[in-house]
Amino acid sequence: MVEVKEVRTKRQLRKFVDFPNKLYADCEQYIPSLYADDLADWNPKRNPAFEYCEAKCYLAYRDKKIVGRIAAILNHRANEKWQTKRMRFSQVDFIADFEVSSALFAAVENYAREKGCTEVHGPLGFCDMDREGMLVEGFEHKSMFITYYNHPYYIDHLTRLGYAKDVDWVERRIEAPDDEKILGMISKTANYVIKRLNLHIADIRRQSQYGKYVMQVFRLLNIAYAPLYSTVELTERQIKRYARKFGPLINPQLTCFVMNEKNEMVAFGIAAPAMEDALKKCRGRLFPLGWYYVLRALHKNDAMDLCLIAVHPKLNGIGVNAIILDHVLKGVREMGIKYAETGPMLETNHKIQAQWKYFKSVQHKRRRCFIKNIEAKPERS
Repeated sequence: MVEVKEVRTKRQLRKFVDFPNKLYADCEQYIPSLYADDLADWNPKRNPAFEYCEAKCYLAYRDKKIVGRIAAILNHRANEKWQTKRMRFSQVDFIADFEVSSALFAAVENYAREKGCTEVHGPLGFCDMDREGMLVEGFEHKSMFITYYNHPYYIDHLTRLGYAKDVDWVERRIEAPDDEKILGMISKTANYVIKRLNLHIADIRRQSQYGKYVMQVFRLLNIAYAPLYSTVELTERQIKRYARKFGPLINPQLTCFVMNEKNEMVAFGIAAPAMEDALKKCRGRLFPLGWYYVLRALHKNDAMDLCLIAVHPKLNGIGVNAIILDHVLKGVREMGIKYAETGPMLETNHKIQAQWKYFKSVQHKRRRCFIKNIEAKPERS
């Protein structure tokens, strides 16, 4: 018999966060997330998203052993913006047993009905900066540290539970270009756009120089990402939180801030040396020795993760992204990086995907947001 309990204590929360590390202990493709960050996500005092979200975490037990987990997030701002009544499910993991997955989703659906929701969708986080999407293609490939990994059987379980595709994201693996003709063309386009629009690249050579640009990055992110699936505007407190979280991983050679004549940011691209192997070795824990692996990965690496890119909507389609690509490619060559992986890109976002047409790349992963209409009458658990 499966029993689902709401997480109410710190000890239970630690078990909730650590469960996937145990479930995927022998899975080469699974990459642990940062344990401390995942704990902080569920602490209302540390996660500003609780200013407009409600959330619950659940653990599934059989014979006193944890066999699954799931979280439910009610994002009031998202529902207001998109005119929906949806509950999000998040951080879901379970053993290959339908009784377990059924019990977990029943808990979320019942909570959703209590809150007046008519649909459940996910996996999604509190906001677009959190991990989202369930892997449906590319199980043989190593996950990124900013994405989920899951077993193929998850899809069968969700389908059986009545969940269907709402939207997909795709990811690409890109080879570092060595074709001088293509590199020259990108550089020529970048220089032309810079002169034509009177733009310039912020001169950043040290981590300490990022501070004055952080707020501009996320304010532009709010504008550029506003039309994308289920996004909500980040608050000032959230911006500061994510800046602290991801800032230390940024490398000046792989990051580009494009400014106009008023020194206002109009575009940016942020990449970082791949952290997957480092996090695998330290199991997502930075102490006591995790920092050593992370710092080594930051300075000696042949792979990078493409984290974020944005162009102000007023400058879309006129080559501004070439400025970012040209700058980052110079860093790629200097650092000896051989390939890059993109984060999840909406399959309908053709503009972002079109920028890889000049590179040797392959779509190697696909992840999905599932959705289900739920009945008004609660089910018995």
